[in-house]
This record gives sequence, structure tokens and C-alpha cells, in this order.
Amino acid sequence: MPDKNPDAPADSGRAPEHLLRHTTPPGLKRWGKLAVAVAVAIAVVGIGLRQWRAHTTQVWTDDQSVLTVQVIKLSSTKTGGALNLPGDVQAFTTAPIYAQASGYVRKWYVDIGTKVKRNQLLAELDTPNLAGQSAQARANLINAQAAQKLAAATTARYDALFAQGAVSRQDKDEKDADLAAKDAAVAAGRAALFSISSQEDFRRLTAPFDGVVTSRAVDVGALVTVGNNATPLFTVSDLSKLRIYVRVPQNYASYIRPGMTISFTVPQYQGRVFHAALAASAGAVASATGTVLVQFGLDNKDSTLQPGAYAEVKFPLPPGANGISVPATALLFRDEGMQVATVDANSRVKLKTISISRDMGATVDVGSGLSPNDRIIDNPADALRDGDEVRVANR
Repeated sequence: MPDKNPDAPADSGRAPEHLLRHTTPPGLKRWGKLAVAVAVAIAVVGIGLRQWRAHTTQVWTDDQSVLTVQVIKLSSTKTGGALNLPGDVQAFTTAPIYAQASGYVRKWYVDIGTKVKRNQLLAELDTPNLAGQSAQARANLINAQAAQKLAAATTARYDALFAQGAVSRQDKDEKDADLAAKDAAVAAGRAALFSISSQEDFRRLTAPFDGVVTSRAVDVGALVTVGNNATPLFTVSDLSKLRIYVRVPQNYASYIRPGMTISFTVPQYQGRVFHAALAASAGAVASATGTVLVQFGLDNKDSTLQPGAYAEVKFPLPPGANGISVPATALLFRDEGMQVATVDANSRVKLKTISISRDMGATVDVGSGLSPNDRIIDNPADALRDGDEVRVANR
């Protein structure tokens, strides 16, 4: 058995020291640095993405807060329009025939629709009371004439006696005064008889002019009386000319001009248009209705139109004061008055107070407050205020 070397290390059963030391594998540090860089990059990208999304959300929120509006182009009313108004067609001349003497209808000769001539007999009345009054008036006149004749003879005798000095002047003057009173009584009797005789003429009802009988309210045996509440026995109308009465609102009264004409239609002639010229204007506003009564006239020799008919009149209107027409949907009713919302060059709302010269229903003519270059917001929201930012949809 060989001898052990005293200088050799003792065997402790462990691996050599150089074998126990840890050695970093090649490239590990490089991969570690790469992982850190990737983690940092992921963190940076995540943070950036969150910030971008937050910014996008804010932009979207701000974008949604801006109201989108529709703007309209102003139109110029170079030609005038027409205002539809109701009209009342009436005969140019109409005469209701009333009884001027009370009595009973003996006979009537014409009915409604009958064409009559001036002074043509319409009806006759029996007036027994008037006949009695006439007889009494004649008797009173005869009595007054007899008394006047006796007073005249007495006065003549007294004048002769006074010339002879047989009677006093006082007696003569009394007889002269009595004759004057009798003369006056005769004159009064004649006047009373004339009045009664004139009333006897009213027993005959005649037409005052050429025309058509448009109403009859009598029959044989009917009692007619004189009074303010009496019903007209006949109505005679001249249909050769007609009047059309139109009540024009006060806002349009300034457009009434001499020589102006209107067009109108009536229900019984669909599609046919008639024309009438201005005949007269009341020149005053009726406080109850706020309108001015205007009368137009036209010939109706063929009797096409009938009095009492309803007419739809087209009242002509000139162009607006400044030629700007705005839809009614663009109007805003505010405490400041009638307003419209406009959009300026910076897409900001500008509220403008306007005055309306005439209302056409769907549109209005603006008298002041707008210019032709204004961009008007259609159907503006009630919450719009001056300076609000908006987005124009139809640029």
C-alpha cells in the first residue's frame, strides 16, 4: 500500500471550489435588458393609449355639446302676393218696400224672382181706417169753408157800416180777426185732406226702379202695420251692378289704393275667376273688428252672380318693405319681441329682433332687422342664446 503524500490535500468529499462558483450564462443580461425595455415600452404605450382615449372621449363629448342647425337662404319677394279674405256680394241698389199705411193686403202681383220696371204695381192694400179719415177730413174742410164764407160776408157788412160810422173800429177789427181765423181753418182743412189723400196713394205699392223682386213677405188678407219693427213687404234689387264688401285687416289698410282691382271666386262657379274694381273705402278702422270696410263694384248684366253670395277675395299686396321673406318656422317669441336666430362667420348665434310688415301664414315679410346676407336658423331651439356655438349642417 503506497504511502500517502503529506502535502496532498485531505479528501473532504466536496467538489473543487472552482466548480462550486456560479457563472452567468452567456446572453442572459442582454435578454434581461430586453425584457425591461419591452415592459417599459408596454407601460408607455398603455399610458399613451389611455391618454389618447381620454382625449378622444373629451373631443367627442365637446363635439356632441355643439348644436347642429339648419340654415335657410333668404328669399326676395320681388313680386307681390295676395291675401285671401272673405267677401260679401250685395246688389248695388236694394230697396226694401214697407207699408206706409196700415191695412189688409187685397192682392199682390209679383213674386220672388220677378223682373219689374220702375213704378210697376207690386200689391194693393185695403185701408178702411184711412178711408174714414179721408171722409172726415173732407167734412171738416167743408165745414171750415162754410164758416169762412159766413165770416167773409159779415166782415164785408161791418166794413160798410164802419165807413158810415155805424159801428166802432173795435167791432170792425173783431170781424176782420174772425175772418182771418176762418181762412186759417180752411187752409188747415185743406192740408189735412191732402195728407190723408197722400196716404191713400200708399195703398198701391210700386217698384222704385227697374230690378228683380228678391223677397216677398205678404199674402192676401194679411194685416200690415206701420212701425219701426215692421217687416218689408217686398225687396227689389238692381242686379245689373253688384257690390262686394271686404273687411281688410288694419295691417293691410295702407295697401288700399284708388283704381285697384281684386279677383274673387264664388262656390257655385268652381274655377271661374271674377274681377271687381275699388268703389269706396270707409277710411276708418272698426274698433270691434280691427278692419277697414272696403267696397268693390262690378257689372252683372247677365245676372250671373246673386246678391248675398259668399266670395273668396284675393286682395293684392305689393312686395314687402325690404323684400325679405322668412318662414314662420324660423321665428322666436321672446320677451324682447319677435326674433330670429342667425349664424355669424364664426359659427356663433346672433339673435336679431325684427318687425313684421305682413303675415302670409307660412311666411312673413320682414320690415326691419334683417339683411339679405343673414343666415337664418330654421326651427331654432328655445334654449339658443347669443354667442352659442353651433354647427351648420347644410353648408
